[in-house]
Amino acid sequence: MHPGMRGGAYEEIIFERDCTAIVVPDGNETFVPKGTVAFVMQTLGGNYTIQMGNGYLIRVAGRDADAIGKEIEAPPEAQTDTDGNYVVEEPMLWDQLRLVYDPEIPVNIVELGLIYDLTLEQIGENSYKVDVVMTLTAPGCGMGQVLRDDVEQRVAYMPGVTETHVDLVFDPPWSPEKMSEAAKLELGFG
Repeated sequence: MHPGMRGGAYEEIIFERDCTAIVVPDGNETFVPKGTVAFVMQTLGGNYTIQMGNGYLIRVAGRDADAIGKEIEAPPEAQTDTDGNYVVEEPMLWDQLRLVYDPEIPVNIVELGLIYDLTLEQIGENSYKVDVVMTLTAPGCGMGQVLRDDVEQRVAYMPGVTETHVDLVFDPPWSPEKMSEAAKLELGFG
């Protein structure tokens, strides 16, 4: 274990295969070769924030968990009605969105107040469309597209969701007042 920046201990890992990852906080893609030694700093929502030997942070997506010796997360179980048709309900989607985290902030995007609206529409017997309106903590956030993609993937991961649309907006602008009380406590916004 490696002593962490906040006094904790981080798990040392060795990349077991070549992997692409996202550099935090700029959002650019990078290549990590097999055999690279690094430290897992945070595991949230199935993704991993990793500190590299040069001090840089990267985010390894959950779909690449095997590259760092971790198990790839299974998709959510399908919910069906008595006829065997998929059932998707808003609470299920909100639960999926609670699995999306900014790699630098240990609070999910729902509690951060980044999701402004979620609309669910059944468009067929076994088919649902989901529209999400979201924002970022700052318009220039380098991880913005990554977070938007995470939202889209999490929603589309639900069995029965066949169409997703994520609209990234900056009006109204995000402010700490949009956070849940739990998020404010976690982040020290008394």
